[in-house]
Amino acid sequence: MIKCNLGKVYDVAERLVDEIEETPTVYSISGDFDLLAQFSVHTTDDIGRFVNDKVQTIAGVANTKTIICFNAFTKDSGYHDDV
Repeated sequence: MIKCNLGKVYDVAERLVDEIEETPTVYSISGDFDLLAQFSVHTTDDIGRFVNDKVQTIAGVANTKTIICFNAFTKDSGYHDDV
């Protein structure tokens, strides 16, 4: 999740999508943060260094909060009782 400086949400979102190849999707959100960005990184990558070097250095980023997702549960993948 990314908190942006005032007036910079669209600039930050555009740079995330255009400049970081590991960014498949960026959502604008409401609440304490302005953007929710999904990053797809290799399992051996240092997540802290990725966020520090690639995300927090974008002009207009004020704060970040990192959440690591383990599994996506969808109708076509994920957990099934009958398997």
